[in-house]
Amino acid sequence: MATTEGFFSFVDGRTWFRVTGAITPSSTPLIVAHGGPGATHDYLDSLQYLERPGRPVVHYDQFGCGNSTRHPERDATFFTVELFLQELDALLVHLGVADRYHLLGQSWGGMLAAEHAIRQPRGLRGLILSNSPAAMSLWVAEATRLRAAMPLAIRDALDRHEAAGTLDDEEYLAATQAFYDRHVCRVVPNPPEVQRSFASLAQDPTVYRAMNGPNEFYCIGSLKTWSVIDRVHDIVARTLVISGQFDEATPLTVAPYVEKIPHARWELFEQSSHMPFVEEPARYESVVDKFLKHVEEGTV
Repeated sequence: MATTEGFFSFVDGRTWFRVTGAITPSSTPLIVAHGGPGATHDYLDSLQYLERPGRPVVHYDQFGCGNSTRHPERDATFFTVELFLQELDALLVHLGVADRYHLLGQSWGGMLAAEHAIRQPRGLRGLILSNSPAAMSLWVAEATRLRAAMPLAIRDALDRHEAAGTLDDEEYLAATQAFYDRHVCRVVPNPPEVQRSFASLAQDPTVYRAMNGPNEFYCIGSLKTWSVIDRVHDIVARTLVISGQFDEATPLTVAPYVEKIPHARWELFEQSSHMPFVEEPARYESVVDKFLKHVEEGTV
């Protein structure tokens, strides 16, 4: 597949993007917003295979991570939801697609996508909220429940090191990985593209720690009180909600999307956790492709 890469200026730096396929005046590109916050596009690389004639796929690294400008010196007040909404708008304008596009957001990327869609942008056609909570209070409550179901030795290690503040201790990191192997990605060892994102996040966790915290189930960052539950009814774009049977984004965390967005459809991947595009890739591609085709044909 033909790809092109580039940058556009944003704030005091630049944002990297990659286009798979060709953007034309008649195309409807699929924009892919990655998670984290502060991860990279890499773990979502397989979504380039959703490219079809008339539907190029656009990946980008959000500001502060990956190939985009990083700011390890910035404090938590710099990295906000509004900053990343502005960046997404700037990407659409730079590519000349603001009048016609689909948006797929995964995890934090889905939270960002929901915020974007609530504003009812005129060009948004299809919206895919993949493995994304509608409120961090739901996410934390469910993470606590999932954590309580882990083996006693894992729970004990997590509790002890969090109480002591020794979050970089190898025992704590191993216990965290055990949770990830059950609820984040059940393909172990993780595929290379997933490993690349985790490695980049570990090398520069600035955005992740500012907005989330040290790991997936210990949220102490600026997103701790985030919620769109009372606003998702404003979304008018056709919406597909995706989650996995073993997902840290449990049915309770995605329920507000399903229940409050008009005509939203929910697809549960029974063999997956937080990354069904890795755990059940063929089905994921089929489900998303079918949804986008229906949107494009006006049959959904």
